[in-house]
Amino acid sequence: MSRPILIVAGEASGDLHAARLLTELQTRVPGLAPFGMGGGELVEAGLDRLFDSAEISVVGLTEVMKIYSRAREVFNGLLEAVDRRRPELAVLVDFPDFNLRLAKELKARGVTVVYYISPQIWAWRRGRVKTIAECVDEMLVLFPFEREFYAEHGVEVTHVGHPLVDEVPVGLTQAWERGHASGEPFEVALLPGSRLSEIEALLPLMLESVRRLAERVPVMPRLIRAPTVPREAVEEPIALSGLPVRISERDRFSAIADSHLALCASGTATLEVGMLGTPLLVVYRLATWTYLAARLLVRVPHISLANLVLERGAVPELIQGKATPEAIAEEAAALVSDPARVEAMRADLSEIRGRLGEGGASGRAAERVAAHLAAGSGERRAAAGGSGR
Repeated sequence: MSRPILIVAGEASGDLHAARLLTELQTRVPGLAPFGMGGGELVEAGLDRLFDSAEISVVGLTEVMKIYSRAREVFNGLLEAVDRRRPELAVLVDFPDFNLRLAKELKARGVTVVYYISPQIWAWRRGRVKTIAECVDEMLVLFPFEREFYAEHGVEVTHVGHPLVDEVPVGLTQAWERGHASGEPFEVALLPGSRLSEIEALLPLMLESVRRLAERVPVMPRLIRAPTVPREAVEEPIALSGLPVRISERDRFSAIADSHLALCASGTATLEVGMLGTPLLVVYRLATWTYLAARLLVRVPHISLANLVLERGAVPELIQGKATPEAIAEEAAALVSDPARVEAMRADLSEIRGRLGEGGASGRAAERVAAHLAAGSGERRAAAGGSGR
């Protein structure tokens, strides 16, 4: 018997983690018919993709307005599919501005909602926890401190750990372990994000920063392209820069580990880079109005997940007005030219994997989803038995 479930994921990291969960779930629950929204990873895992998440995955108030009409079409289209296919359960993955609204509609339709990967409501816009308490049957969170936060607010929550522990390999050759001879170029990895809005805002900035860094020390830049970003979206700004930038697409982890430094957009990538032992600078810019709103609402001392997990400012964060090509180049040159500082940062970064917990997060998340499906099946059997008496 076919068992439809809805899965909705947004940006690249959510798509990847959702795909790993789905793969694990399919080994536990036969006959699943997953449908919804995601990227290439979910499609490969078996999702009947109705909408590509890349269409509406943006950051910032100004950017959201540009895709609002299409986002509304996607939202309504998913609900129409829910009404037709009548899924037993929905797995909503991160992507809070879209998914929390969707959770309300799903709950009104009697669909069990499991939310995987918490929005950072512990950092800003904490009022959203009320919506979660009303509309989400269980939160599956990645960090231990998130469990405490939700438990305090009466939300059913399970800490499953972080899937990156399994996804980011250990033992890769690292650039700094090979050493660096005087006069040799420093390998610099550029990670401008997984959304087109981030590429537009950050890639030209990073390229100009590399140009100015090259005036101070020899460099060899490479761009780490997220799978959700079309190749042409990065090729044009690279061509305009005139810099000899290589594009790494497949073996991203080896490419990052083989770099002496990474310029990295804020997000999950800061954890990936940190776990690979590559020193990094976090670089980020938002539209002015988005940034001003965020300053009023954010309640954490750091914006990067690497620093939040480490609970200290181990990694420099060049944000908004501080994110200028000159400032980035100066900070980067100072870092790679100071072996003691490099080793100190690498020692800090080596703590990240241990702080993220044990492997097997995707399997633990799948177990919780499977438990909800089993409970739902039991309720339907009981109802059928009762109606037959």
